[in-house]
Amino acid sequence: MFFRLLWKLLQGSRGRLAVALIAVISGSAVISGLLDLQFDVQSKLTQEFRTLGANLVISLRSGEPSTDDSRLAAGMSQLMDQATVTAAIENTQSDNVVGAAPFLYVIARAKDIPAVVTGTWLNQLLKLNPTWKIDGQWPRSQTDESDCLIGRNVAAQFQLTKGESIVLDYQGRSAQFRVSGVIDAGSAEDNQVFVNLAAAQKLAGSTGQIELAQLSVRGTPASIGAYAARLAAGLPGYNVQPIRQVTQAEGNLLHRTRLLITSMVILILVLTALCVLATMAALAMERRKDVGLMKALGGSIGRIVSLFLAEVGVLGAAGALIGCVAGVALARWMGERVFSASINPQWEVFPLTIVMMLVASMAGALPLQRLGRVKPAVILRGE
Repeated sequence: MFFRLLWKLLQGSRGRLAVALIAVISGSAVISGLLDLQFDVQSKLTQEFRTLGANLVISLRSGEPSTDDSRLAAGMSQLMDQATVTAAIENTQSDNVVGAAPFLYVIARAKDIPAVVTGTWLNQLLKLNPTWKIDGQWPRSQTDESDCLIGRNVAAQFQLTKGESIVLDYQGRSAQFRVSGVIDAGSAEDNQVFVNLAAAQKLAGSTGQIELAQLSVRGTPASIGAYAARLAAGLPGYNVQPIRQVTQAEGNLLHRTRLLITSMVILILVLTALCVLATMAALAMERRKDVGLMKALGGSIGRIVSLFLAEVGVLGAAGALIGCVAGVALARWMGERVFSASINPQWEVFPLTIVMMLVASMAGALPLQRLGRVKPAVILRGE
């Protein structure tokens, strides 16, 4: 009998209930889409910020003993032991480390013209700088000392293209390299020649020495700081510093995005509750005679109110379920527009959204309290 009455109530007020149902569907669709974005936004923002390059740098502390006095005399940076740094990186290896490479800088000469030579692990450059464009091929071997990469300004200055050779001289030592590709970095790297680290160390006469190491680490600013602290613990006498401009910007943007999403979810919940509240208030006035008749026939107010609560519950659950399905498509659309990548649906969003919509819909039960004050005698007399 209870379910028959519930079905009749749903059928008898299709027009007004459809308005409330549309409000619940719209609200749950937007909320589930925003929550999917909320849960997936950290990885998407981290992925976007990793395109800015390395965000962690290891260098020698100022005042520490130098391994090459000639560099100090020339006003160049001090060197540190490569084996010590790479061992520390390997000992604190984490899945969050996207790429890591040591660097050595040398001011060599090519055709009697100064050129900045950067020795590094060439196969790690793309991981550290995924936005770089190249005309040619990325070296895939970490040990091949014959290939090099040159910036587009260097290529224009020396009129070089991929496949040609360049000879570099430094303090009586020289080395010849084949140009594997021409880099378009859009920054100072366009003026550099990138060679294998071992080849740069031989050219500079600094075997086993590096100037700094760069790492690209994904994660929140807190997790990046924690990883830097673990790395610093294994490198006494070294500076292990996150690049503040990158990590702080990432943290600020992540915090503001989450605050915006949370505020929007709360606002949509309030608006949905108000819409359901208005619909149920109108229905409560229309059903005064029905309620009076039910009470005259012996129906308790608790039973009557539970009937209307079930109606609101069905309305909220059905609207939330339909809205969650639509929210998956909405989240994918927002991901394509904002991050150019699809947002993966988070299945925990479904029960969370349904619970929130049920709570908002139950706000529509507030006008039902007025039904308890209906007097059957007044209704039966037609007053």
